[in-house]
Amino acid sequence: MVRTTHVLFDMDGLLLEDPYSDANNKILARYGLVYTWEVKQKIMGHKETDAAKLFLQHYKIPMSPEAYLTERKRILAELYPYCKPLPGVMKLVQHLKEHNVPICVATSSTRDAFIMKSSKNEELFRHFDGNVTCSSDGHIQRGKPAPDLFLAGANSLGLQTDVGKNNKNCLVFEDSPMGVKAGLVANMNVVWIPDENLTLDEDLVKRCVKVLRSMEDFVPEEFGLPPYPL
Repeated sequence: MVRTTHVLFDMDGLLLEDPYSDANNKILARYGLVYTWEVKQKIMGHKETDAAKLFLQHYKIPMSPEAYLTERKRILAELYPYCKPLPGVMKLVQHLKEHNVPICVATSSTRDAFIMKSSKNEELFRHFDGNVTCSSDGHIQRGKPAPDLFLAGANSLGLQTDVGKNNKNCLVFEDSPMGVKAGLVANMNVVWIPDENLTLDEDLVKRCVKVLRSMEDFVPEEFGLPPYPL
């Protein structure tokens, strides 16, 4: 049995519904283009600026990364209020909090984006006690698939983690391949909950401790965590 003492969560597409596809489609519609899963899975998990460059390189629309991000931010601000926790999320987060299991968020979203999303989901994010690491935080040098976000997230919970250490007591929940790779490079155990449209890398699947269809399918006691009440 995997013994878990600390749990780390990605956010968009894992804890909350992902509004980025809708925002990108609103921008691309002006040029008669559509945001596809082929493109989405290439940029999932990247830091904001890196993802913007990859997006624009693919679609070749006449926008600078700065202009694209400004416009996307405006559209996202309209969509964030409608982003809800995904199935099974509230149950697990509340359960871990009730049993004093240290939990944190480690997200590729910027701090500004996190503030907007969390303001409409206070019931969920109050359980994290402010333990949230964002890609725009000054001490984060590299985005996923580098391990920086997860190592910093674990450190925010009082652990002294590093790439060279055995961090298998940390359990990472991720939805993106880039995030999965980051968790693995951080030498942590990873539960992958991919979107049903995502093409899975079988080698990456084998390296995860579990691949689930939904957070609802997670069984805490399989990972040394307190079981759900009967």
